[in-house]
Amino acid sequence: MSAQRDEEAVRRYAEQFGNLLADTGWPRMAGRVFAAILTSVDGRLTSAELSEQLQASPAAVSGAVNYLLQLQLASREREPGSRRDVYVIQGDSWYQTMMTENQALTRWSTSLRQVLDASGEGTPAHHRVRITLAFFEFLTGEVKGLSDRWVLRRAELDAELAAELAAELAEEK
Repeated sequence: MSAQRDEEAVRRYAEQFGNLLADTGWPRMAGRVFAAILTSVDGRLTSAELSEQLQASPAAVSGAVNYLLQLQLASREREPGSRRDVYVIQGDSWYQTMMTENQALTRWSTSLRQVLDASGEGTPAHHRVRITLAFFEFLTGEVKGLSDRWVLRRAELDAELAAELAAELAEEK
């Protein structure tokens, strides 16, 4: 049987995770909002629920949500039969964000190739741009390999979780 959810512990640890995100450069409220939605029972909360849970102003929550939407770590959905928006975090949000960032790396590389051509071979600027471009190209290739491996690993995890759920349901009968 599955363990009971300890709401207080979940909120405490979610707050810690949100603060860790802030410690690595995220806006503090965006980290807290992300952690709150991620750890919510359904992975979806309204602005009002976020404001109440985080004891934050609607404006602060709105700014944080917009940050998450921009990164594609959250999505906005309409609550059925309502005019309220619900903010949702999907299980593969990090993967989707990484793929978006990889597209950005490709665009950055294209732009830097133009800078490289114009910067004058042998100059310090040319050297810096060339190293930066090489790094972006390296990351792009690595992300492709990681993506392929993650797709396989995700399928394994999905199968494991489905088997665990089936076993729990069988025990309850």
